[in-house]
Amino acid sequence: MKLVEAIIKPFKLDEVKDALLEVGVQGMTVSEVKGFGRQKGHKETYRGTEYTIEFVPKVKIEVAVADGQVQRVIETITRTARTGSIGDGKIFVRDLGAVVRIRTGETGESAL
Repeated sequence: MKLVEAIIKPFKLDEVKDALLEVGVQGMTVSEVKGFGRQKGHKETYRGTEYTIEFVPKVKIEVAVADGQVQRVIETITRTARTGSIGDGKIFVRDLGAVVRIRTGETGESAL
């Protein structure tokens, strides 16, 4: 089992969510986050004064999937979140040692 974490642009969330549901993802966790990568923020002008915005708003999607679904989930997120411009985001994949569904006590892939 793997935990796929994707940091994407906020306006792409609905499109990515719909695409993941189509490929069989049954649940996800979404968080609003801020950060920066190579772009190192950007500058904005408000009432004639220039401000540096160091942390750019992003959305973090976390999806727990079986090993056999990982590649399809990565391809789906990459395809739907890509705009072709800087700041499209990143995908991280981590191993999951255990998963437990609290309501039923199920463990492993059946708990996903």
